[in-house]
Amino acid sequence: MELLQQLIDFILHIDVHLAQIVNDYQTWTYLILFLIIFAETGLVVLPFLPGDSLLFAMGALIAGEHETGLNIWVMLLILIVAAILGNTVNFKLGSVLGAGVFKEDNKILKLKYYEQSHEFFEKHGGKAIIFSRFLPIFRTIAPFVAGIAKMPFGRFTYFNIIGGITWIVALLLGGYVLGQIPIIKNNFELVIVFIAVVTFVPAIWAAVKSRLQPKKIEKIIEGEN
Repeated sequence: MELLQQLIDFILHIDVHLAQIVNDYQTWTYLILFLIIFAETGLVVLPFLPGDSLLFAMGALIAGEHETGLNIWVMLLILIVAAILGNTVNFKLGSVLGAGVFKEDNKILKLKYYEQSHEFFEKHGGKAIIFSRFLPIFRTIAPFVAGIAKMPFGRFTYFNIIGGITWIVALLLGGYVLGQIPIIKNNFELVIVFIAVVTFVPAIWAAVKSRLQPKKIEKIIEGEN
């Protein structure tokens, strides 16, 4: 519970926390954000990192009136590499570990997350790799599921590159351009909450939907093992 409270506090005051990171670590901030984006997209056990809010807030911070010493284009390139590399590692992990890592009683790798991502992947095919970039939890699980499904690596890489570039450019440059508009700047916490709510709605809806429908996850996993 304490960890959840810390995560919520970090998201709600992400601009303050990022400013502190920049102040304390300066150019090492590039590496810190690289690791955060890589971890969220590359490690299936970390689906709750606030990627969308972090990207938007980082863009706004770099564009702000206080000098950060960071270059938006360098940050853009570094984070695109992190996003693409992270998904690639996640895909490889899925192809090796399989669906058996998802357990009903696992607090992180829950069966319902696999079921929701599997359904999303089945519905949208390769495009799910792109769409999932903008959906928390899904963006972490989708490449793993693609690996389980033995999606051709070349095809996966094609969608992975498009999705990675689109996600980073949209959120980081979105924050860079919009973050200094007075109405957004003066209500930044509300904007961050709005981004978090909008991006989490599909995951919440999928969770509700899965509870209303009979569970078929065991059959899916048995068929893939």
